[in-house]
Amino acid sequence: MLEQVKAALRITTCAFDFDLLQLIEAAEADLGIAGVIQPENDPLITRAVCTYCAMNRISIDATQRDWLKRSYDEQKAQLQTATGYTDWGDVQ
Repeated sequence: MLEQVKAALRITTCAFDFDLLQLIEAAEADLGIAGVIQPENDPLITRAVCTYCAMNRISIDATQRDWLKRSYDEQKAQLQTATGYTDWGDVQ
């Protein structure tokens, strides 16, 4: 996932790997809190994680951050309602 995020953010150095790994973990945790399961190598999950990481970069302005936040929230909402992307257990 790290290499995919770096490619999406056009990062070619390893200098930010630690920070990116933390952002990836945070994105996966956020999706998990929302009830989204994370199939291995799923392109929709990868795109949501990349968007989350882009949204939390330091070097973007507020307008870009707001646009990315709306995009991430929409991706997360779509995953929450899509068959095969949630596991709420036995909800009665």
